[in-house]
Amino acid sequence: MTRQELIAQIRQKQSFLCVGLDPDLDKMPKGLKEQVRKEYEEEEMTFGMLLEFNTRIIDATAPYCVAFKPNLAFYEAYGMEGIAAFEGTIEYLQENYPHHMIIADAKRGDIGNTSKMYAKTFFEQYGIDALTVAPYMGEDSVTPFLGYDDKWVILLALTSNKGSLDFQLTEDQDGQRLFEKVLTVSQQWGTKENMMYVVGATQGRMFEDIRKRVPDHFLLVPGVGAQGGSLEEVCRYGMNRDCGLLVNSSRGIIFASNGTDFDTVAGEKAKELQQQMAVQLASHSITFQPA
Repeated sequence: MTRQELIAQIRQKQSFLCVGLDPDLDKMPKGLKEQVRKEYEEEEMTFGMLLEFNTRIIDATAPYCVAFKPNLAFYEAYGMEGIAAFEGTIEYLQENYPHHMIIADAKRGDIGNTSKMYAKTFFEQYGIDALTVAPYMGEDSVTPFLGYDDKWVILLALTSNKGSLDFQLTEDQDGQRLFEKVLTVSQQWGTKENMMYVVGATQGRMFEDIRKRVPDHFLLVPGVGAQGGSLEEVCRYGMNRDCGLLVNSSRGIIFASNGTDFDTVAGEKAKELQQQMAVQLASHSITFQPA
């Protein structure tokens, strides 16, 4: 997916919502297991539940979002069945929703030859659009991911977890914080056409500091909803003329109900966020444009 294609989807849908597909068997809706049991053998139940949950969430929320973000941890934890469910989810999205961005939240990043194989896995084998990458091993751990046309690297910059204080805000002798150095140096590797940054929604006015260094790049913003981040605050300090934001919500949407109506409620929650996003886009003069 190109930058212009992403911007066009945002304008058309009046949304910059990314739905996190993080299924958890311990939180599965009531009745889903009985339904899945009718279609799958016992040894396939984990695969069936993960995939059935995801596809129903996808169908319900797709009208209101521009991206989906499966986090690999929620699939790898279930072994081969989990990986198969991840692959099935990607195939379902590609076949039914080809205009939605697919972000694999895998936080890869290793020495160059290892990163090359990670890039091959996600961009060639799975054909996804974007991958989260940890930048802290430096240039040679990131550049292998940047050699693909119309694919995106999403670098961790300033995250929303408590532990971000341990390293990301530490200053060097010149007063430059570590996340600022990541933003500055990484722009020598990629461009606004193929690189985004993860910035947690709970960072508030820190988005001003982010935008001083990367005014035009897209930011992937987790932490709205269950983690307490404010959508209005994120937009006030982080939105640019192209929107420049993909705001992710996972638990607040996909686990909004544990009843048989879980997908319907997820769709309602996604629509609520989309409507709030439409207001923010209008206030920044980012208007609707038909396909």
